[in-house]
Amino acid sequence: MLKVGLTGGIGAGKSEVSRLLVSYGAVLIDADRIAREVVEPGTPGLAAVVAAFGDGVLTGDGTLDRPKLGSVVFADPERLAVLNAIVHPLVGARSAELESAAGPGDVVVHDVPLLTENGLAPLYDLVVVVDASPATQLDRLVRLRGMAEQEAKARMAAQATRAARLEIADLVIDNDGPLEALEPQVRKVWEELERRAAEAV
Repeated sequence: MLKVGLTGGIGAGKSEVSRLLVSYGAVLIDADRIAREVVEPGTPGLAAVVAAFGDGVLTGDGTLDRPKLGSVVFADPERLAVLNAIVHPLVGARSAELESAAGPGDVVVHDVPLLTENGLAPLYDLVVVVDASPATQLDRLVRLRGMAEQEAKARMAAQATRAARLEIADLVIDNDGPLEALEPQVRKVWEELERRAAEAV
């Protein structure tokens, strides 16, 4: 089994790369999706978040109000650390569970947005970084996701720098261009991952 950490800044196009890798046969473990699952209503994760942040972070139907919680933690590093201390261990445990179900020759791709920030590179056999210039990231967030420019800049500033991400990269996918330029690059990376997985068996 080859364990791959996949990361990239917000708006770099990591989701598209994940989708392509899955279409080639990768086993995807999506940290963001798991992070949502571990705080669904009725979970110990949600109970812990409410205990730490109060009922104000819930919507009327008892689900987590992500935008509200986001506005609390993104403005306050200490509150963010509290949230991470609750969610990260739960995500880690669930990721390990999913990984153990993969076969010996599989390429297991862990899609981890905060891989660089949390110093997680050593957990993987190699790290793939989806790279785009800050100008491209900002354009995508505003144009495609409808974010206000100020919010987009704040989200980008809260993440690791481009240089810090590139420093931990074993393989880099340049996603500064159009979508059609991405696929051939991802396929080339996939061929390399398959080669390494075969060697690891």
